[in-house]
Amino acid sequence: MTTGATVWLTGLPSAGKTTIARELAARLRERGRRVELLDGDEIREFLSAGLGFSREDRHTNVQRIGFVAELLARNGVTALVPVIAPYADSRDAVRKRHGANGTPYVEVHVATPLEVCSVRDVKGLYAKQAAGELTGLTGVDDPYEAPVSPELRIESQHQTVGESAAAVHALLTERGLA
Repeated sequence: MTTGATVWLTGLPSAGKTTIARELAARLRERGRRVELLDGDEIREFLSAGLGFSREDRHTNVQRIGFVAELLARNGVTALVPVIAPYADSRDAVRKRHGANGTPYVEVHVATPLEVCSVRDVKGLYAKQAAGELTGLTGVDDPYEAPVSPELRIESQHQTVGESAAAVHALLTERGLA
């Protein structure tokens, strides 16, 4: 059986996490890999419905996603997880779960600066926050704890989506996971 892995792409809203994950998924599928993309918005709608955005609810959401990702990964699927996961302790708990089960885990920090993310504003969140219609926006008025030592750090504002996906793919290849 092919070795699975979880690739967690963390970063601010509109950093490019999902876009990079989609490109990476296509590359991996072209090479015959089994891939699932666990989109944060879909997870919130179907698996974490009813959770809010308090620190406790965000932690619960990340743990649920981490559980599903680890389950997929230990069964030979590459689970791509483009989810903010703003708190280091939540991400560390997911990493520990993977380690306890011997499941490969790769953390990718999509380290796009807030100024760039707010211009991209894919979902209009920064505009709503600026207009006073939204509070608790990660990186603005709610914390984002950037990873200290991710396996890979991508500055998406300096490269194309293809280059970003290629960098993640190269890391996975180097580790025997692609």
